[in-house]
Amino acid sequence: MRDLTPSQKGAAAEAAITAAVIQLGLTVARPLCEGRRYDLIVDLEPRLLRVQCKLAKRLDGVLAIRLQTSRYTPGGYVYTSYSADEIDAVCAYSVELKRCFLLPIDEVTGRRGVHLRLAPCGNNQARGVKWATDYELESMIRRLRNRPDRSSKRTDS
Repeated sequence: MRDLTPSQKGAAAEAAITAAVIQLGLTVARPLCEGRRYDLIVDLEPRLLRVQCKLAKRLDGVLAIRLQTSRYTPGGYVYTSYSADEIDAVCAYSVELKRCFLLPIDEVTGRRGVHLRLAPCGNNQARGVKWATDYELESMIRRLRNRPDRSSKRTDS
């Protein structure tokens, strides 16, 4: 993927994530127009999940996922991160591993990036480590489907 533009890399990650979600038997929808912060909508039946797609880069024993975006304005570069008002999760595709990893928004809100550990730390630290295996797409989808929808506000009458 070295010779691809950032847009092409993003499109490749989005296509791989879409295929992986479909292989799990779920429906995937795409917004018809640009301008939203999510790339895909995954139907978790009955809930919808707004997903921002990213490409994960393998660095030593971790997968690095950039979460900060930037755009150039007349006043200079503006950097932003993601919030729960915009997306419900970030899904990252690793070309090297040919696997997808899903991070709920509450684990990425306001962050510039996240590292998912593939191998033990050199100093054997384990506390606070985000292990890649804990965020694999299939198991995370299963957990999200079983979690009550926090956005629904029901009133019993």
